[in-house]
Amino acid sequence: MLELEHLSKTYADGTRALADINLSVREGEIVALIGGSGCGKTTLLRLIAGLDRASAGAIRLDHETIVEPHPAIGIVFQEPRLLPWLNVADNIAFGLEHVSAAERKARVAHALEKIGLTEHAGRWPRDLSGGQQQRVAIARAFVTNPKVLLLDEPFSALDAFTRASLHEHLLGLWEETRPTVVLVTHDVQEAVTLADRAVVMQPKPGRIFDELTLALARPRDKAALPFEGAVRRVLTALDHSLNTVQTSPQRERDREAAALWW
Repeated sequence: MLELEHLSKTYADGTRALADINLSVREGEIVALIGGSGCGKTTLLRLIAGLDRASAGAIRLDHETIVEPHPAIGIVFQEPRLLPWLNVADNIAFGLEHVSAAERKARVAHALEKIGLTEHAGRWPRDLSGGQQQRVAIARAFVTNPKVLLLDEPFSALDAFTRASLHEHLLGLWEETRPTVVLVTHDVQEAVTLADRAVVMQPKPGRIFDELTLALARPRDKAALPFEGAVRRVLTALDHSLNTVQTSPQRERDREAAALWW
């Protein structure tokens, strides 16, 4: 289990990026962090990844405190960040030096098949489309079998069709090993498509405003009423987070979401 306890972050210039974040993410759960600009979503992800240090509080993975990059935690950024001097297969294999050559080859071949790029194994990153590059980045993260995978808006620069395709590839890889996933997104439909829970954050300073369970069967039907209802619930909470200083009671927000739906 990934646990964030009273986590806060204040920068050297006095900017309070995060204040008293408490969150538990179950093993195998996909959690989407969503909120307006400046609510600290990416800062929170960097703290979990060990790329930055919290000012207060603690991050624990299976009771182990995280204070620096950890081999059990993988991350995919907005940009693919592929190594231009390595071909597609070698980019995916990057980080697998600790396993045998045979196992490395098998893992890479399987990942290439899952993301539909087997025929592109020997190509260079510059020869791929943006969507293909991001598929390689996602495969590279999954191939190490992380316990936790952090996704920092990896689909934000892609068109809607490519984004939907990558959602399917991501879930296909996730189904095999079920790592814990924390996804940062600005896209409400993306959050509802992928996540088991949406955590709505509020800015200045960044803090958790609401948590909404998304109990929808996979694969999720975007045209179905339950999906549309879940989207409206998240949109309502997001709207409140941007327009309210003190949080409203959960029951009141639920009533308002239902009223909007009907």
